[in-house]
Amino acid sequence: MLHGVNSNMITNRVWIPHLTNSPSLIVMVGLPARGKTYISKKLTRYFNWIGVPTKAFNVGQYRRDLVKTYKSFEFFLPDNEEGLQIRRQCASTAMNDVKKYLDKEGGQVAVFDATNTTRERRETILNFAEQNGYKVFFVESVCEDPDVIETNIVQVKLGSPDYSDCNNDEAISDFLKRIECYQNTYEPLDEVSDRDLSFIKIMDVGRRYLVNHVLDHIQSKIVYYLMNIHITPRSIYLCRHGESDLNLKGRIGGDSGLSLRGKQFASSLGEFIQEQNIRDLKVWTSQMKRTIQTAEALKVPYEQWKILNEIDAGVCEEMMYEEIQKNYPAEFALRDQDKYRYRYPKGESYEDLVQRLEPAIMELERQENVLVICHQAVMRCLLAYFLDKTAEELPYLKCPLHTVLKLTPVAYGCKVESIFLNIEAVNTHREKPENVDISRPPEEALVTVPAHQ
Repeated sequence: MLHGVNSNMITNRVWIPHLTNSPSLIVMVGLPARGKTYISKKLTRYFNWIGVPTKAFNVGQYRRDLVKTYKSFEFFLPDNEEGLQIRRQCASTAMNDVKKYLDKEGGQVAVFDATNTTRERRETILNFAEQNGYKVFFVESVCEDPDVIETNIVQVKLGSPDYSDCNNDEAISDFLKRIECYQNTYEPLDEVSDRDLSFIKIMDVGRRYLVNHVLDHIQSKIVYYLMNIHITPRSIYLCRHGESDLNLKGRIGGDSGLSLRGKQFASSLGEFIQEQNIRDLKVWTSQMKRTIQTAEALKVPYEQWKILNEIDAGVCEEMMYEEIQKNYPAEFALRDQDKYRYRYPKGESYEDLVQRLEPAIMELERQENVLVICHQAVMRCLLAYFLDKTAEELPYLKCPLHTVLKLTPVAYGCKVESIFLNIEAVNTHREKPENVDISRPPEEALVTVPAHQ
């Protein structure tokens, strides 16, 4: 075993980095159908992916849980005392759950997803945060574009349990009246009256922004992230390089070229991309031979990104799993115990890789149609971001060779299509073995190693 690694692994397993010295409360603001839940879900997914425990609290869901049957927009009228009482109760319950999450469950960021359209409601939240020592950042979405609002209603609201028993026209009519219920009392964030508050105001889905009084690292990350996302329809294509010579031999890492079948895949990928007829497609590769050789067969311009290089296996580069087990059995077991946080000696962990890939995620959010030709560990990290997978799931996501994953953002998630291009390749996926103990016999350590030459 290599000295000094074991103790690091033990520390890593229990340590979660705290990016701020006090928890953060992100408070959404805006009329219904302005994309607040879309933003809150994306922020939650992003922060969890970079390792900041985050949870969204949707007050509308609390209301649906409490009031099982929704009758009409009249529930939201400002003079409906019963409706007001129920909505206050739901907001209060949600705040109690926020407190429990941030104080007792290890949460660092909570997203309070509700309209919060009056100063009185925002003052209540500010007082709650002050009493509990939370930093508050408001995210307001303002949209006057009727087409965007209608698209949001059709894509998201018609599928709501509120409207399960009525037709689309009735649902749209009721929802537009619901918006009117809030419009009369709506008090937007104001750069003069609210100059002491920390907030970002997003106008017309990112056409303009107003940023005020950013206080810390988390808030600056929120601003940077929200200024990069967009809602233009597009698809992201993820695939690995064609099969490499080292893949055939069951060796990890390295910088080998493509095998014969790998070259056949590269040609098939070129044909597939042409058939798709994708508008303004950007192609990205790593700086490693196998991705560059794959991209060359496409006969289109491509960009090489060093940050897309495969995970660095350190002293284990170009080894077979059997050799790692023989030379570093304790390391092999430690990696199986916590594959996400385990760092190869003189190499990287999946956790390191996520941090390295953050700029690539930001740029993917900014772009429209992109094909990323990358590597197994890199593709797992990118996929985990788009599919909202946990750190425990991430290192075991299946990303087979010669298969393209087409990711298309929809409402609150991502549609995934898996396209195998009919060129056989070795399997490089190793499942977690049952026995992860350092003293395990070699055959139990190697039981899930895929077949190779």
